[in-house]
This record gives sequence, structure tokens and C-alpha cells, in this order.
Amino acid sequence: MMARAARSEQKLEQAARAAWLYYVVGDTQDQVAAKLNVSRQAAQRLVSLAVSEKLIKFRLDHPIAACVELEQRLQDKFGLQLCEIVPTAETGAHPLGGLAVAVAEHLEDALQASEPAVIGVSTGRTLRAAVEEVPHMECPDHKIVSLVGAMSRDGQASHFEIAGRLADKAKAMCFPMPAPVVTSTVEEREIMQAQRFYRTIEELAAQAQKCFVGVCEISWNCPLQRDGFLTPSEIIELADNGAVGEIVGWTFDRAGNLLDNPINSRVTGIPLDVLAQRHTIAVGSGAHKIQPILGALRGGIVSGLISDEATARALIAAS
Repeated sequence: MMARAARSEQKLEQAARAAWLYYVVGDTQDQVAAKLNVSRQAAQRLVSLAVSEKLIKFRLDHPIAACVELEQRLQDKFGLQLCEIVPTAETGAHPLGGLAVAVAEHLEDALQASEPAVIGVSTGRTLRAAVEEVPHMECPDHKIVSLVGAMSRDGQASHFEIAGRLADKAKAMCFPMPAPVVTSTVEEREIMQAQRFYRTIEELAAQAQKCFVGVCEISWNCPLQRDGFLTPSEIIELADNGAVGEIVGWTFDRAGNLLDNPINSRVTGIPLDVLAQRHTIAVGSGAHKIQPILGALRGGIVSGLISDEATARALIAAS
């Protein structure tokens, strides 16, 4: 019942977006369809839904209107292919609730492709919450590929592995990366990356239609440290090196530049320049994510963003 209500609200939010673009921005229905990545007929239905639900008066009577304006500003500023901003969760609500539903909608859309598709995913709390919102599907021709390992150097598995969970939901082929996020030595990384499984994952990642990645901050007790992927001394080393964020294991500075340090030389994740060539969508929200997300946007590491209103406002204020 709760999942049905969440999807109904998501539909209204999409209708509100369509109405805002059509009535306020002045886009044609073809332009609305292109921006929302739906057919022209679907765009017409969304605008009609906004009318029938009385979302349109003298102004758009829905909190998503402010989010749509933020989406447009972020798209214009960073040249994004996709930007979706959802209302920030109210006090006491699950902080990832609305964001997870929004990410799930995009995952579901990618899985509904009529032709065989490759979808890349990283790991993390937001993506795991989103996968829980994805309905069970039958997509045997699609391939879900992990862009980063999901274990520590001592072999402990992460609770936030995504590829296997999503593939199970979609009955799709799964290509996990059975490797630590960061190896103990450069030689160990080279041996792992010489294996056939890694070459297959590399080839699939280079073909991915869409990649969904979490963004992690580099700070004391950040997820990389809490989950055992990096030691406290390595976190300090990265911070001293100017690192503010991480995507699929790789650390970068405020400008989105990949850092030259001993830790990056031992990362097993798919290289950031490969992700930059795909339609890579960053997901995440919160004050601790501002600088990491900004770095990823400035450096062109990602071409899409799914976040919340408070984070979007902070991104615009800080950029």
C-alpha cells in the first residue's frame, strides 16, 4: 500500500514537472517530452493529469514547482543531460524516502528498454534504498554490471552491494566485481585487473547506456572508513591531499580533478574517464555531500544528478 502511494505521488510530481515546463516555461509538448524522457503522448497525458488533479490555478500549486526551477538552473550551469530534484524529506520522515523513489523510477525506466541494455551501478545507502523500491520485473536480456568492488581488503562483504540486488529484482544478468574497493598493493591491483572477469566488466562498463553512482565525502568517519574500505590514516592522507569526494573508489578534489596519490593507484573501480563518457547519474543528498557533488559536476565526471531541494539550493549557493 505504501509503495502504491509513493508511486502515485511520484506520478503527480512528474505531472507537475510537465505542467510547469508547458505553462510556465512555455515549452512545446515535444520539448516537454524530450526533457522528461517520455513520449509526446505521455507528455500530453501528464499535462492533462495536472489539470484534472487541479494542480494548475494561477500558479502551480505543488511543492515540486520550486524543484523544477532548481533542476533548470543546475542543468544550465553544469550542462547536465538529466537533473531531478525532489522535495526534501520533512522532519521525522525517512531522509532517503523521496530520493529513493525518484532513483527507482529512473532505474525502472532504464530496465524497461526494449533493446538489451547494460546498466552500471556503484554501491551505497541511497542506491540500496532505491533498489528496494524497484518492482519485480522480467528483464533477462539486460545486464547489470558493478562499477566498483563491494568488499574490504580482508574480504568482508559490504551491506550495500547493489548489482546483485538489482539483477535479482529484474531477473537480469549480473556481473559483480569480486574485488576490494582498494587493494593492499599496486601489484595486487594489477593481478586482479589482469583477470578475465575484470576485462569483461571493463568492456561492459564502456557500453553502458546508463550508470548510477553514489557520491561519498572524504571526512573523518565517512562511509569509506565506517565500512572498512579505508583506514583512518588513509582518510587523513586523502584529506591532506585535497580530496573532497569519491566515486567508485576514486578520489577527487573540489574541481573534480582525479588526485595523484598512493591510494588512487590501488583502486579497482572503473576509471572516472570511462564514466565521464557514459550517461552517468550521481545520486545523493545532504550537507555532507555538497562539496563531493560539486566536484563531480565541475569535473564533468557525471552528466546527471538526482538529489533533493535543500541540497540543490546549497549547490547553487556554493557554485
